[in-house]
Amino acid sequence: MSEFGGMEELLQDFLMESNDLLSDVDNKLVELEKRPEDRALLNDIFRGFHTIKGGAGFLNVAPMVTLCHRTENLFDKLRNAELQLNPEVMDVILDATATVRDMFGTLGQGLMPRDADGGLLSALDAVLSGRMPPQQAAPAAPPLAASAPQRSGEPDWNTLYQAVIPAASSPAPAPAAAPARPAVEVPAVALVTEHEPAAAAAPAASRAPAPAKTVGVPKSAGGGQENTIRIDTNRLDMVLNLSGEIGLTKNRLTTLRTEILQGNNDSNTLRSLDEAISQLDLLVGDLQNAVMKTRMQPIGRLFQKYPRLARDLARQLGKEVELVLSGEETELDKTMIEDLNDPLVHLVRNAVDHGVESTEERIAAGKKPQSLIQLTAEQVGDHILIEITDDGRGMNADALRRKAVEKGLIDAETANSLDEKQCLQLIFLPGFSTKDQISSVSGRGVGMDVVRTNIQKLNGRIDINSIPGEGTRISISLPLTLAILPVLVVRACNQPFAVPLAMVREIITIDPEAIQEVSGNPTIVVRDEILPLKTLAGLLGWAPTQRPGFGVLMQSAERSFILAIDSFVGRDDVVIKPLQNIRPKGVAGATLSGDGSVVLVLDMEDLLTAKDGMGGVVKTSELITL
Repeated sequence: MSEFGGMEELLQDFLMESNDLLSDVDNKLVELEKRPEDRALLNDIFRGFHTIKGGAGFLNVAPMVTLCHRTENLFDKLRNAELQLNPEVMDVILDATATVRDMFGTLGQGLMPRDADGGLLSALDAVLSGRMPPQQAAPAAPPLAASAPQRSGEPDWNTLYQAVIPAASSPAPAPAAAPARPAVEVPAVALVTEHEPAAAAAPAASRAPAPAKTVGVPKSAGGGQENTIRIDTNRLDMVLNLSGEIGLTKNRLTTLRTEILQGNNDSNTLRSLDEAISQLDLLVGDLQNAVMKTRMQPIGRLFQKYPRLARDLARQLGKEVELVLSGEETELDKTMIEDLNDPLVHLVRNAVDHGVESTEERIAAGKKPQSLIQLTAEQVGDHILIEITDDGRGMNADALRRKAVEKGLIDAETANSLDEKQCLQLIFLPGFSTKDQISSVSGRGVGMDVVRTNIQKLNGRIDINSIPGEGTRISISLPLTLAILPVLVVRACNQPFAVPLAMVREIITIDPEAIQEVSGNPTIVVRDEILPLKTLAGLLGWAPTQRPGFGVLMQSAERSFILAIDSFVGRDDVVIKPLQNIRPKGVAGATLSGDGSVVLVLDMEDLLTAKDGMGGVVKTSELITL
């Protein structure tokens, strides 16, 4: 039961606004560490944190007010040049903001948070009095083995990780939340100013009203994800206008239908009918795009979490790292942004931990002491391309091959058959790690396999390019939305099926004479590339009804193959409907074709990994004798 009876809506408004404010404060703190003399930046940080404290005071969240007040006093001393900013002081400040975020999680469950840790409050008091914070005088140590105790002065990775990825049980809204809803009724109180007491403060929702061009609308809740989304009112106006145009076109079609039923089916009437249908088709397409845009959000709201993550982890590891963001304005479906959080956290961590060298190693290699990690996003056609690039040590294909054999993940024969690009893909194998010792950060061989799995669930692809000694680039290609899926409709065993168009490279005709057996498995050579041949019927476990006449050259994250089909229908954009209460092997859902028939949408990764993992290999005899 909520401890904020009668104030639940105000509490949610506060959390939505304050999460954004705190993320902005964290990012500006990372920038402040690079430019400690930037007074304007420090004033922005002070105002943001002051607003959070004011909202907490209005809701009588005493533990948060106490912590925020101490931290705000520290900001004030920095503003007045009474304190000098250094890494140890910044560690204390960032520990405080992480604790505030943990308190947000507790508030999201309708509970009053506990008091901040006494060690943190003591550290804040020590800094305020001009002393070094407790156990913070020594520089950050390199990563420790799992059995070694962690120094209390270093950032706690578990706390940091939970700050970036809230526990699933915590329904606290994420930073990319909607602004305060104007319909909320609040008592008449004075607005917060920098000199007013916290007890009289209005909630952050009242302190910083939402821009006139955005509104908050509910989204289907579930799984602890936020249930609101920010939408530009211009986009809602577009939806409304298109709905009106469709209504007018519908009236026109109704009139034409009446005329045709009355026997008036001359050429002019039929031409008008054709024009009305074409107009309706155009309007429906525009409406579909407009509705999709209401779900689109700038990916910068996700990216803004990672400078703090990279800074804290680099300090823990004793490295100098700068994370540079670009393309934050690139828009992606809201649900996809939420699902991208976990994979990107792993990739940023790996870039800091594995990708870049220590300061000493970089100097010895003739590089700048500070390493550079770039996180970028851009729209390329109907896909979003996200890249994480570092200027670190890069990856050696031969070393990865040897490590995979040492860990028993692949045998020596398989390893020798891998080319350089396939060797780089070995890092996605469950249990693979280049670290010989387990640390508090890495070495357990989990993470990258989860990244690939989550990207594939979003119908995306992940690729790696690396040059030893120069750095690594990891590229993620994602569809703009999961609501509409571009597919290629094919036929097998007299049934239509849809395969994701993102996996399709080209369509070829199958010539039985071009089939060659390699290690007992049929293959086809396409532009000097030997590709395995699989039948769709075989993958589905069906008996083929005719000789496949076409092959779809498909590429998944780590392999390419030719899918043998009877024929193909063409490209289409479909809305996937999940199958209720059943989940057949390799079937992602269903959709309707233009003639009203049901078309199953295939999950190719599921088909390829089910049972024997590479089932459905076509038999040469089937291709020749059928």
